[in-house]
Amino acid sequence: MGPRGRFLALFTADVVSVLGTRVSMLAIPWLVLVTTGSATKMGLVAGAEMLPYVLSGVLAAPLADRLGVWRATIVVDAGSALAMAGITASSRLGFGWLLVLVAVAGATRGLGDRVKHVMLRPLAEEAGIAVIRVTSAYEGFSRTAMLVGSAAGGLLIAWVGPLGAIWVDAASFASCALVVATVVRLPDGAIPPQSPEKYLVALRGGFRVLWRDDLLPSMIVMLFALNMFNQAGVAVFIPVWVADVLHTPEALGLVLGAFAAGAVLGSVVFTAIAPRLPMYRTFMLGALLGGAPRWLVLGLTHDVVLICVVTFCSGLAMAAVNPVIGAMLYERVPPELQTRAFGVCTAITFTGIPIGGVLGGLAVTGLGLTPAILVAGVLCLLATAATWVWSRRHRDQAAPVVQAAS
Repeated sequence: MGPRGRFLALFTADVVSVLGTRVSMLAIPWLVLVTTGSATKMGLVAGAEMLPYVLSGVLAAPLADRLGVWRATIVVDAGSALAMAGITASSRLGFGWLLVLVAVAGATRGLGDRVKHVMLRPLAEEAGIAVIRVTSAYEGFSRTAMLVGSAAGGLLIAWVGPLGAIWVDAASFASCALVVATVVRLPDGAIPPQSPEKYLVALRGGFRVLWRDDLLPSMIVMLFALNMFNQAGVAVFIPVWVADVLHTPEALGLVLGAFAAGAVLGSVVFTAIAPRLPMYRTFMLGALLGGAPRWLVLGLTHDVVLICVVTFCSGLAMAAVNPVIGAMLYERVPPELQTRAFGVCTAITFTGIPIGGVLGGLAVTGLGLTPAILVAGVLCLLATAATWVWSRRHRDQAAPVVQAAS
């Protein structure tokens, strides 16, 4: 198989695993609900998956570098498949074992996402594909897989039950491991071999390479803030607004779907034009237009059409954010440190998600719905603008996105 075939094999396998994961994100909580009837246990299962997911990308990255990202990809995807298969037996093993297996699945998936992302760049360069187009296309396909996976998950649960749906996720991980083992090969010298380092020294390397960079710290802080405000809006502001103002659950899907549709379309457009855009300015402009406007309009009007239009446009703008920081991590971090740097970046930015949900709930309780939404919108606008102004002296360093062939 040629270079483009190997790249497409890894890219497709990664998207398929995202699709399977989305299915299990619905099936596992549903399994807990039908077997225990406890909302508290559903929350515990969600936490048992996400915390190891975030931590493993940082704590296990030095071990993956020592093993080699190609071998690590096969091991963790096979481990994910086994963990998901074990979850299907949890009704006989007990809730404690379910928590353990979900935590294992979260940890292996977290590390698996990092190492597969590291492998994408050398395969793309070997195939002559611009890295920014890879990160943009991946974002678009992943968002589409999430949308399709949510619908497919509900249908699978109805057709084959939650256990059958979980087996689908296990099969997606097993197929990914098989494809990487039999089809994917990294170009010679793509990722230099690791020198023997003590674990803590290797772990610090991921933090050090990020914070010594001129541009990446401000981008990571911005993503943390965007995740925090987005989670407050999605988990609290929008559902409460729909319940209090419109009194119809259909509007919830309409508002959230408008953003998702904009993000998917934005990914398609951005993939086509990305190589001609300046990376850092594109990132900051996407954050500015994709964050605050959707919350400000939600707090200032009850016009559903206007809210959906602004939300759709915010989705279009936000489509540039993740691909740009992904491309800049590839461009500015040495290949031998990318697994650790990707893990650190994910851990910091994902921390904003649980914080945003908690703060959103407290804000609505303490201030009321409309004041809470407006305060969040203003703070999001200030955070975006302040970060852009603070880093203004660095803009000229990030002129073209990528010079590679398209």
